[in-house]
Amino acid sequence: MRDPLAVPAGAVEAALGGSPPVEAAIVLGSGQSAAVSLAAEREVPYANIPGAPRVTAVAGHAASLAIGAAAGTRVALFRGRFHLYQGISAPDAAFPARLAAALGARTLILTNAAGSLTPELPPGTLALITDHIGLLVDSPLDGWSGGERGGPFVAMRDAYDPGLRALAREAGDAFGIRLGEGVYAAVRGPGYETPAEVRALRALGADLVGMSTIPEAVAARALGMRVLGISVVANAAGEGLSHDEVLAAAGSSSARLERLTAGILERL
Repeated sequence: MRDPLAVPAGAVEAALGGSPPVEAAIVLGSGQSAAVSLAAEREVPYANIPGAPRVTAVAGHAASLAIGAAAGTRVALFRGRFHLYQGISAPDAAFPARLAAALGARTLILTNAAGSLTPELPPGTLALITDHIGLLVDSPLDGWSGGERGGPFVAMRDAYDPGLRALAREAGDAFGIRLGEGVYAAVRGPGYETPAEVRALRALGADLVGMSTIPEAVAARALGMRVLGISVVANAAGEGLSHDEVLAAAGSSSARLERLTAGILERL
């Protein structure tokens, strides 16, 4: 049986090109492709990595992997991600996490652009994800035997590592960056939420909503990585908006996100 969390032969070599393994990986969400300062040794388009989903890149996602140093840490930087609404499977949506583990990363930082479901997280806020509500139906673990675990069941109580959140708060305090926090719900998309869906998500206990992140987080936990999730609040959920507006709002927070991620990497 095919292991849904494995990466194809050649993927690691295509990504690293013979350079050393990485210590951490970062996946950048919509409008955030320039949000990490990296001294890149190598940059590879996703199209040149075996096993990467063959889909048209969504606007705001640069669709390349950079390898190099950031804040003294060897990092795999995924400039953009894959989404279920592009017609792919959940394991494919989790490809960055799967490849990050194969490259040696033990820490995975996931960023996204999200809609806010609460006035406490206004647009422009950087919010740490404390937990999630998965409404995507498919799982990246479908068909997984569990490997050495002896079963496919993965504990998700602290899916978003409390210790990494504490490091993020230290970094935020050092740079004067106010950080919110909340529960992230993922819907399949690509349609934005209706008013009724917004009310339902609030009733479920969600504070943020988006269309990504959870497949990568689940796969990462199954593969033994620590996960930190950071949402860039782009809008109030349910408001009329366009993808261009989301990209603009997410991009306006890039400088703060860059300082925050550098501070986190320094503290790992």
